[in-house]
Amino acid sequence: MALTKTNLISALLASSVLTLAGGAVAQDKILRIGMTAADIPRTLGQPDQGFEGNRFTGMTIYDSLSAWDLSKEDEASVVIPSLATSWAVDAADTTKWVFTLRDDVTFHDGSPFNAEAVVWNVQKVLDESAPHFDPSQVGVTASRMPTLRSARAIDEFTVELTTSEPDSFLPINLTNLFMASPAHWQAKFEETGDAESAWAAFAADPSGSGPFRVTAFAPRERLELAPNTNYWNPERTPKLDGVVLVPLPEANARTAALLSGQVDWIEAPAPDAIPQIESRGFTIYANPQPHVWPWQLSFADDSPWLDKRVRHAANLCFDREELSILLGGFMGIPKGTVDPTHPWWGNPSFDIRYDLDEAQRLMSEAGFSADNRLTVKVQTSASGSGQMQPIPMNEYLQQSLRNCYFDVELDVIEWNTVFTNWRRGAKDESANGAHAINVSFATMDPFFAMVRFTSTGAFPPVSNNWGHFGNDEFDALIAEARTTFEDDARDAALARLHARIVEEAPFVWVAHDAGPRAMSSRVTGVVQPKSWFIDIAPMDMN
Repeated sequence: MALTKTNLISALLASSVLTLAGGAVAQDKILRIGMTAADIPRTLGQPDQGFEGNRFTGMTIYDSLSAWDLSKEDEASVVIPSLATSWAVDAADTTKWVFTLRDDVTFHDGSPFNAEAVVWNVQKVLDESAPHFDPSQVGVTASRMPTLRSARAIDEFTVELTTSEPDSFLPINLTNLFMASPAHWQAKFEETGDAESAWAAFAADPSGSGPFRVTAFAPRERLELAPNTNYWNPERTPKLDGVVLVPLPEANARTAALLSGQVDWIEAPAPDAIPQIESRGFTIYANPQPHVWPWQLSFADDSPWLDKRVRHAANLCFDREELSILLGGFMGIPKGTVDPTHPWWGNPSFDIRYDLDEAQRLMSEAGFSADNRLTVKVQTSASGSGQMQPIPMNEYLQQSLRNCYFDVELDVIEWNTVFTNWRRGAKDESANGAHAINVSFATMDPFFAMVRFTSTGAFPPVSNNWGHFGNDEFDALIAEARTTFEDDARDAALARLHARIVEEAPFVWVAHDAGPRAMSSRVTGVVQPKSWFIDIAPMDMN
């Protein structure tokens, strides 16, 4: 019999069970996950593949100084201590923060976690003179904490972090800086002789302090994880015997793998297959998430989106309720980047809704008609982290916007390439002439939700202001929020920023993700929080 792709995946998964369980039968508690990513997210400490990378190779293998509380399904996730037990900004100099560290943590290789390890991990992405500096990790890290500049050990378990300007967002941003073992990297460096080779060797055999450790790794095929039985946090010490991650970027292939028993968990199941999945005894988990699925618009000199009437028209031209039906009900209807119940809402004057007559009126006023149509090109992916169902969703928009005199051309490329292009910007040749880019994003913290898309200091390659949107007004609003360290006052400043973002409409807001994932009934201990992330560590299997 020919070895088809399906047979190959089945063989690899069967092999993974045997490898992890030492020859035990399939009833051992090996959790097999079908990801939307086309490849295993990087394992060297700073994952790629968007936040799917953080979820599967960041928060499993590694820890960060601060972390998201993912233990509740009925409350918004908040930042809590992790490797740091506490932190405080220096009242005399608000560019300096002091973090107190846990004193009972070791990396997977047995070396200790301490202040020097934090300094080393900051240097790996910020200090070009450091011998372990890794340019390949900068893009997925520095853009997520753009004001962090340096770290200094005060004593063994106290570290001072310095920012380029006062930044009240820093403890939130640090959830994205994962702590890798300096001693383990040094051993790889001594074996290989150069930093680039040492990082490649480290990625194949990584060492963090997280609840799982890597036991086998085959790029584009699988990643095998075993429990870290010496994990410092008893609430997250794994009960599973192991985890296997498999890239399955196509929704129907993921669904088939779940229904045939090849995997126990899939992200973003095909919406039309959900009734069959549920009828077969699988569980669908979903929860409204702080997560936006948009088109991010270009403000380059020749962009058709420079006219605000056109931007507003696109936001009014399609029926999100109808799109929700297409997605099996697994989406939220956006009124902006955050919803009207959020403290950052701000009551903007522009109401995002379905209003075809108003959309056509705005387009006519801007000079477009059925006989004089506007062509826009949108770069998107076929799958990927948080991308929900990008092809049918974009095709729905393509069809709907025809009613408002738009002709939409889709440029569909691989997810990680789209994500890389996102950091290069609309003016870069990687945009391939696109006037918008479709990259979904989490909105849990103000930097990720708003600042990186509206600050003139976040133009590529610094951060994700792909469209080059922003001006002095937005920079002033951002500065007000960033330099406000009292929570309620900062929320009020962020509400003013959000209201202006919605009114100026640098996005076409399409959906809030509900994060549907389908799992075998064998999987227990699942908490689907109101977050883009989910914690595998406390899960178990019958």
